[in-house]
Amino acid sequence: MSRSLQLQISILHFFSLSKEDVFAVLPAVETQLVWLVDLDMRIDAVKQCGYTHPCKAICFALTTQHLYHFLQTSSCRLSLFVAKMSSNRITDEAVAGAWSSRRHADNTPYVHKVGVPPKQSLFKELKFTFNETFFHDDPLRPFKDQSKSRKLMLGIQAVFPILEWGRRYKLSMFKGDLIAGLTIASLCIPQDIAYAKLANIDPQFGLYSSFVPPLVYALMGSSRDIAIGPVAVVSLLLGSLLQEEIDPKNKYEYQRLAFTATFFAGATQFLLGFFRLGFLIDFLSHAAIVGFMAGAAITISLQQLKGLLGIKKFTKKSDIVSVMRSVWTNVNHGWNWQTIMIGVTFLVFLLVTKYIVNHIERGINPPSLNEIHFTGSYMMKGLKIGVVAGMVALTEAVAIGRTFAAMKDYHLDGNKEMVALGTMNIVGSMTSCYVATGSFSRSAVNYMAGCNTAVSNIVMSCVVLLTLEVITPLFKYTPSAILASIIISAVVGLFDYEAMILIWKIDKFDFLACMGAFFGVVFISVEMGLLIAVGCHIFRQDSSPSDTAKNCSTWILRLLNDEEEQLKENSQPRIQYLIVELSPVTDIDTSGIHALEDLYKSLQKRDIKLVLANPGQVVLDKLHASDFANTVGDDKIFLTVGDAVMTLAPKMEP
Repeated sequence: MSRSLQLQISILHFFSLSKEDVFAVLPAVETQLVWLVDLDMRIDAVKQCGYTHPCKAICFALTTQHLYHFLQTSSCRLSLFVAKMSSNRITDEAVAGAWSSRRHADNTPYVHKVGVPPKQSLFKELKFTFNETFFHDDPLRPFKDQSKSRKLMLGIQAVFPILEWGRRYKLSMFKGDLIAGLTIASLCIPQDIAYAKLANIDPQFGLYSSFVPPLVYALMGSSRDIAIGPVAVVSLLLGSLLQEEIDPKNKYEYQRLAFTATFFAGATQFLLGFFRLGFLIDFLSHAAIVGFMAGAAITISLQQLKGLLGIKKFTKKSDIVSVMRSVWTNVNHGWNWQTIMIGVTFLVFLLVTKYIVNHIERGINPPSLNEIHFTGSYMMKGLKIGVVAGMVALTEAVAIGRTFAAMKDYHLDGNKEMVALGTMNIVGSMTSCYVATGSFSRSAVNYMAGCNTAVSNIVMSCVVLLTLEVITPLFKYTPSAILASIIISAVVGLFDYEAMILIWKIDKFDFLACMGAFFGVVFISVEMGLLIAVGCHIFRQDSSPSDTAKNCSTWILRLLNDEEEQLKENSQPRIQYLIVELSPVTDIDTSGIHALEDLYKSLQKRDIKLVLANPGQVVLDKLHASDFANTVGDDKIFLTVGDAVMTLAPKMEP
């Protein structure tokens, strides 16, 4: 064995110790490697004790079985072992016995003895479960040991993050935000007009929804990259649900119900964030979202055949059978060949280069608070539609925000995002907007254009304002065929066939969920496809613990942040490897693999290598099928934690 592994180690075996107990023992430890085994308390409580000993590495929460295996396969000398306690307190006899074992560790064979942990009361178990479910990120931690004035300022900054990052904003950052804002504005204006058509409302309402909501989000949102506005899927879903209740020809009542649904969509999002219920959006797995989006892309494209072919009498249903029947029954007399030529030519131009019909009212958003139904039957209909549309919009926005946050390695608070999105839709419903959310296409353009902060959303809003005040008459004679072409070109990217192939390779049940959502949207309705997607995910959750990696990745990064801060304060060597012990993970789906990929990318930016230990056969097969095993590297996957430590310790930088 390498000379560098000839270390003395200390094993602290704690059962429900208070932080005072830990504080009493840790300063006496003089060895280089400390293992904290079966630690039944919050890690941050241990960190508050302070490390005054010269240890080089501290490992938390390993089980005694893994530690025993490590001791058997290494030549490290045992120096301190504390295992016996009385009334959850370390006794003087236990400490004395530990020091005695230290003096004779080299001559006495080690026999591991497992103590009986104290039985937890029902209240403590419920308290622990409640905290881990709703307050796992310890949101009140920044407020500890702060003055009242400082707490007030932190509270205001928590609600309005712009007050925090705005103080650090520099003029050099504005160039990237300005270019990004102008770019996404040029993309959003034609899209907003087209998406309003999907929702069966006048085009100016699409522009309204890219003016007020982005301004509210810039004040309250924490994502630097997400671009706010109407999106195709939510517009289609909203239009589909609204026309089941009111004929779009009854324009005034239809718009009132749209504003009512938008208000309740915002209220749903706000309440989910305020009460920290963000975990509910996980009822849509990655596979289900892929299938739902692909089905929506097909449905949206089929709906545009009315404008593309110049058909006047067209079905109001969204399923493929009804749409195709409506298309072919009009083939002899309903198709307009001049319209087809214009539409197809413009569509080809949009698809290759990648680079409107009714009068658009000039002016900014008129108030619409008095048009929202707060009583009566329409209120309940708006509530039902709003909850569904709000959840779908929320799922898309949070997924987009997390994607770009992982790419730029910054933290995104999901619950704060929900509050921000909810507030902007509540305000939007009062200013003639319909449901707005994060747009993936616009956010991707925003990211590639070099945005630095949410100021790019403010720039986009200013351009939309200018459009509403000055340029709207130019859109008066835009043909329907061109609007249809814009919509089709925008939703083509939603059909992610590569993701479907990968899901098939990784998990066949996930693929069934994906196809269930896809065919549910295409052959029945958008809401049925959504219901199938949620149902498949709930069934999978009941039958297999497939989201373990997904749920743990956030906790790992949080723990890593705390540990790095502690090491920096004590001038200790930085963390170079993160070993993830996978024996509790019996299965993993595409959502879990995506969580591991995000963890890997975050660690790469910190110059920390991800190491996997003891993956089961099923998990290992899926890691190879997804090519994630090759990404990590075969030399970073080990049978046991002990093997990983023995192999990697000699490679660590001093």
